[in-house]
Amino acid sequence: MKVLVIGGGAREHALCRSLSLDPDVTALHCAPGNAGISEVATLHQVDALDGAAVADLAAGLQADLVVVGPEAPLVAGVADAVRARGIAAFGPSAEAARLEGSKAFAKDVMAAAGVPTARSYVCTTPAEIDEALDAFGAPYVVKDDGLAAGKGVVVTEDVEVARAHALACDRVVIEEFLDGPEVSLFAVTDGETVVPLRPAQDFKRAHDADAGPNTGGMGAYSPLPWADPKLVDEVLETVLRPTVDELRRRGTPFSGLLYAGLAITSRGVRVIEFNARFGDPETQVVLARLKTPLSGLLHAAATGTLAALPPLRWSEDAAVTVVVAAHNYPGTPRTGDPIEGLAEVAEQDAPHAYVLHAGTKRDASGAVVSAGGRVLSVTATGPDLAAARERAYRAVGRVRLDGSHHRTDIAARAAEDAGRE
Repeated sequence: MKVLVIGGGAREHALCRSLSLDPDVTALHCAPGNAGISEVATLHQVDALDGAAVADLAAGLQADLVVVGPEAPLVAGVADAVRARGIAAFGPSAEAARLEGSKAFAKDVMAAAGVPTARSYVCTTPAEIDEALDAFGAPYVVKDDGLAAGKGVVVTEDVEVARAHALACDRVVIEEFLDGPEVSLFAVTDGETVVPLRPAQDFKRAHDADAGPNTGGMGAYSPLPWADPKLVDEVLETVLRPTVDELRRRGTPFSGLLYAGLAITSRGVRVIEFNARFGDPETQVVLARLKTPLSGLLHAAATGTLAALPPLRWSEDAAVTVVVAAHNYPGTPRTGDPIEGLAEVAEQDAPHAYVLHAGTKRDASGAVVSAGGRVLSVTATGPDLAAARERAYRAVGRVRLDGSHHRTDIAARAAEDAGRE
């Protein structure tokens, strides 16, 4: 199978790494990719939002499967353009990707499907915003209706901060605060059959102890030793299948990766949000544990044959990923700084720990330099969370990037709790 992956972040590096280890993949391409992906795939320049250009590239490469990584190309209809050329594409149509592209649309689908979620108001005027903020009270949860690269949500006790964020959005969803821990659960679907993956937990705040501003994600771990063993089955029956069924009923079947962001509240599981693609950084730890070859799973979803796929096989090992971010992230990051220590990780920590590139590129001399806010995802596996954490942070310690920062508490509480049991 010849595979083309669209995107250039750590999620796409994780996908490419798994595909590069898949014996069924005979050629692996990525556009535009990054410095790390170039070590496992052939890179191509393409405008990832230009469906015709992506489809032309896929046809020229004689790709058997195109995997669209980020949300913006999916919302822009890139998967539709590829499918229109007769090439299998993993990723929902533009219409179905509205599940991520519009918070209001997602709320409408959930209401029709009976999916448990937070009570909410969709607001377009200052008066509506004030009424919704008054109705729910603190803490305030304010979500930009459109795509915002993981940074469109503000959760605050300060009503003026909440109001300012709401007024800066054209259309905004204001909803009740959901208590309890958060869980990310991915499912691969062909529009009918739904195959859940293993749950993960990510860390959104920039600094230790969940301090600082929201980010695209500073780390993640899997499995979740504290979660109810029946959680995946419950979410499959109450959230994932009803949502896929409702979209199919509407004539806009969802095929690809359905990501449910969940809160485990005192009143049960509630959906915080849906995404229409693999999450970053949770993908890094979920794929680290998946033993079933990835290409067959994605191709089955893209071709409507998931029902015939054998049950997925998983490693019992734990996985932890730690994001190394550029100076000033999640504000405007400093870029162009050299990244050192990558060879040391490869020599001394492999195969249990490895570096997945996010915001990187090669400069004129061929050296790897920073090129974005989240620069690297340092990922490790181990027999338990404590071992995986230790390996991940040992590898993080070898990486040198001037001004960079990372959280030191990824999976710390879960590892401690699991150690006490």
